[in-house]
Parts: sequence; structure tokens; C-alpha cells
Amino acid sequence: MLGESYTKYDGLGLAELVKTKQVKTSEIIEEAIKQIETQNPRLNAVIDKFYDQNKTVGQSHEMAGPFAGVPFLVKNITQEVKGERITSGSQALKTYIAKQDSEYVRRIRKAGSIFLGSTNVPELALMAITEPKLHGPSRNPWNEDYSPGGSSGGAAAAVASGMVPIAGANDGGGSIRIPAAYCGLFGLKPTRGRTPVGPTTGRNWQGASVDHILSRSVRDSAAMLDVLAGNLKGAAFHAPEVKESYLGLVNQPLNRKCRIAYTVRSPLGTDVHPECKKAVMNTVKLLEEMGHVVEEKEAPIDGRKIANSYLMLYFGEVAATLAELEAINGRKVKLQDVEPTTWLLGLIGRTVSAGDFVMSLKQWDLAAFAMENFHETYDFYITPTTAFPPAKIGELELSSTEQSIIGLVSKLGLTKLLLKSNFVDRLVETSLMRTPFTQLANLTGQPAMSLPLHLTEDGLPCGVQFMASRGREDLLIQLARTFEETPAWIPLRPILTN
Repeated sequence: MLGESYTKYDGLGLAELVKTKQVKTSEIIEEAIKQIETQNPRLNAVIDKFYDQNKTVGQSHEMAGPFAGVPFLVKNITQEVKGERITSGSQALKTYIAKQDSEYVRRIRKAGSIFLGSTNVPELALMAITEPKLHGPSRNPWNEDYSPGGSSGGAAAAVASGMVPIAGANDGGGSIRIPAAYCGLFGLKPTRGRTPVGPTTGRNWQGASVDHILSRSVRDSAAMLDVLAGNLKGAAFHAPEVKESYLGLVNQPLNRKCRIAYTVRSPLGTDVHPECKKAVMNTVKLLEEMGHVVEEKEAPIDGRKIANSYLMLYFGEVAATLAELEAINGRKVKLQDVEPTTWLLGLIGRTVSAGDFVMSLKQWDLAAFAMENFHETYDFYITPTTAFPPAKIGELELSSTEQSIIGLVSKLGLTKLLLKSNFVDRLVETSLMRTPFTQLANLTGQPAMSLPLHLTEDGLPCGVQFMASRGREDLLIQLARTFEETPAWIPLRPILTN
């Protein structure tokens, strides 16, 4: 029997046990279900369970693919499993059932993974915390008073607590990297177009959002990128082709001296917590000891313009999603159907012009060219993953007064007045000041990762972000593996068993 040793294995480790017939798939599935049932009541990471059909699969599953027999949790937005509920964290979709597998799910299923459920997300994946009113808050396994981040917060809590070794995630503004930073995990956001979207869409968030996984090991992330990578006909974006295996790169050391830029200053000019700065400075010191050339240098972009462009994406995408909800439900969406922040973003999205939206996309492209030129000099750009350690559960919730104001704005049609004020600038600062570093890579299409390289004095993980030029996931994976073999890589959180 696998027993308690289940939580000590990464995904490839479990697959090797199955391949060499040391354990049966059914034993792994049984242990994964046991972990979910033990951990989930206090963490609220898994919101829907697919046990019944997959217990049978676990007994008769054909062992094929690099993750054959490995339990997997999908993220409850875009990662559709045919016949299963996918709410996107919204009351308006609480009964919606997926009509087909997404291409992401198809590829992971083909790799041999067994789906056991779906993980909690903030409504429409809009927040860097996971506290949807529909499902309630997910909690951080390192300290249950704190958030695991978002929007892949349920996935991060599930992996960090040992429920599963890998889980589906996606990243439209930091939603892989932020939870990875808060939960002590490895989180890689691939290059735009590297992993598939579809078949119901050719782009997610205008290409800002990319799907991948959260994992406890670098090699799991690399192997899953091998599984997922590959252009899909009809998709809006295609990443540069890579001929060699990402998993194969894990054991190839980065055997050259790199030139690396770093900053600990927020692109918004707002505060950065001393622990987040310390995480970067300790990393810089270690890189210099490895022989790399590291210098303090900020990215050649206007942080405020990037943030405003990112929020313009929010406005447009939420307005479009509310229109889609009306088509799905056959009636107009009301304030009561969604959370107040979602409603406000949708109101603004209906007010801003198409010209404003296109102009914001041009900012993405200008930033992309600037960063590619930057990376002709620097192999990597390092920042804190987040500007602050995890927030406490409920700390960032709207007050009753703020919720009332949103209702009043909606009722009196005052949205245009908000736009004429400095409301958007204030919204940028209040919504992004805790997480101002991650959006850049989404808008430019670059790959970026968060590494678990620091624990705060309070014992909470704190991530360090690395960015590279488009298509250079190979460099990120090789560098991540180098760090994984050093004492700087924080150990996995001890798995709770009671």
C-alpha cells in the first residue's frame, strides 16, 4: 500500500510507481481521495468532486503517457470536463455543465492523468485572492487564516496540502505565479500561445491568459509543458516552436554566465514589503555566487500605463462575459447575479469606447517590443512575485459602504462620472498595489515563473519572479532546476494528517 508516502511523491514519481508496477492506479486514486477528504474541509480547495466515474477508471485505466495514473484537479474556469459543472466561481453559472472537454483537458487526459475534481476560483478569475461568494474562501495550507492567492488559489491550496501533486491553473495577470508565491510552489506562466485554448475560443483575455499547472517540482511542470505545448488550428496565437523536450532540459545545467537585471521597486511607485525585498536580495546574492552578472535595473516600461491597460482588459472582458451570461441564462444579468466588483467592472466595460480598448492593446505591443530589446542585454529580469505576503482571509473584502456605493452608481447611471474622475487611477492602485509585478508578462506575452525561495518571519512563503524573452521557457526551467537543488528552495509544507 502507498499509504502516507503518497504525499512525498511528485507527479512523475507516482507515474513511475505505476509504470514499474510497484503500486496500482487504484491505490493512488484511493490515497488521493483520502487526502482530499482529510484536507479539504478546512481548506475549501476542491469545490466539485469527480470520484465515482474515476474510481472505475482507476481500476481499469490503460497505462499510457508520462502522467499515467496520476490524480489531477482542473481549475473551475476554462478547463472544461464534459458533463461536469464549471461555475467560474459565479452564482450566475452555478448549474452550468460543460458540453465538451476543452483542448487543455484533452491533452492532459491523453497524458494519462485522472481527473478527481475541480478547484475553487474567485468569480470569473478576477481577483488575486480566492474568496467567491458562491463557494466561500479557500485557505492557505501554511496558515489557514491567510489566503492562498488567486485566481488559481484552490489549485495552489490543493497541491501545497498534498491532495494532488499537480493541478490545473491559468494565468491572466499572475494567477499561477501569485498562488505559487503564497503557497511555496513552483509556478510557470508559459509564453503566449504555448499551451492550447479552445475549441470554444481562439484566445483567452486577448492572449493575456495562458493555461498550465501548479506543481511541487520543476520536472512536473516541465513534463506537463511537453504534454500541453503545440499549436492548435484556429487559435489566435502561436508560440515559437521548440524542438527539444522541456523535461530533458531539467537535467541540463545552465552552463553559461548570464546577465541579469533586478528591481525591488513597484512599477506603480507603491510600497513593497521588506520581506518581499529581502527575498529578491537574497536571490541576487546567490546568483552572484553562482557566477552570474547581476545589476539593479528597472524594465523600460511605464508601470502606470501597463496597469491601466490591464484594467482596460478587465473592463472589456467582464462586459463581454456578462453579455455571454445573458445568452446562457436567457435573461438579462442583474446586480444580484454577480459580485459587486464584477458588476462595477462590467458597467465600466459597457461605458468605455472600442477605441479606448484598441489603444490599450497598442500599449501591450509597445511594451512587448521594449522588453524584447531589454532581453537582448539581460537573460532574466527579477522582481518580487508580489509586493506583500499573503493577505488574511476577508482582509480585502469590500466594505458594506463600498458595496452600497456600487449599487447606487448602477441605479443612478453614474458610471461615466466615475470615468471622468480619477476613479480608474485609484482603482489601479488599490487593486494592484499588492501584486503589481506580474501583469507585465501577461501583456507582453513573455514566460515568467515564481520560485519558492523565501519564508517570512511569520513562516509564510514569499516568491521571487523571473521573466525571460518570448519562447525562452527553456532558460527559466534550467535556472529553476538550479535553484531547486540549493538550500534556498524552501521545503514543502509538512502535510497535516489530522
